[in-house]
Amino acid sequence: MQAAYWQGLVLSAGLIVAIGAQNAHVLRMGLARQHALLTASVCALCDAFLIAAGLLGLGALFAHSPALMAVARWGGAAYLVWFAWRALRAALQPGTLAAQGHTTLDARQALLAALGFSLLNPHVYLDTVLLLGSVGAQHAGTARWWFGAGAITASLAWFFSLALSAHALSPWLQRRWVWQAVDLATAAIMLLLAGKLVLPAP
Repeated sequence: MQAAYWQGLVLSAGLIVAIGAQNAHVLRMGLARQHALLTASVCALCDAFLIAAGLLGLGALFAHSPALMAVARWGGAAYLVWFAWRALRAALQPGTLAAQGHTTLDARQALLAALGFSLLNPHVYLDTVLLLGSVGAQHAGTARWWFGAGAITASLAWFFSLALSAHALSPWLQRRWVWQAVDLATAAIMLLLAGKLVLPAP
């Protein structure tokens, strides 16, 4: 059970740490000190809902179809390799984030913005419903939910860490090498997990 939990946590963390629209929005809200905890809560709850949906729906579907399981395994591995390649490319041309030009939002606008970045982003569905759901489906019984719990834990920890630490870390977030380190670590994790998906267990 612990192995499933840690696999879910590491896979989810590797996917979520890579900078994207959702993470950038949480960071900018934190940097601007605007409804940062509300934004993190919405993003984390949306991730939790989508991860659970993947485990309930796609998990059951894939578990009963060896052909679909093979497609999920190889497709997931291909996606992870592509994700690693994108992270490596980003490491060669790292960017920075800033709160400049950030419009002031009220609570309702912040809520809607967080929902938009969470639910209107196709990569969120690829990561949570398809990839995490299909990988989680390879676990039987309660191990599947331990995997989901690990994935959700990573999401909660990451979004709240971003929201709470963004302002304090703003000088670091302007340094190119910080984003290079993040992207290189992400690429390494993705390649490791891709290998674990396609290689037989010892």
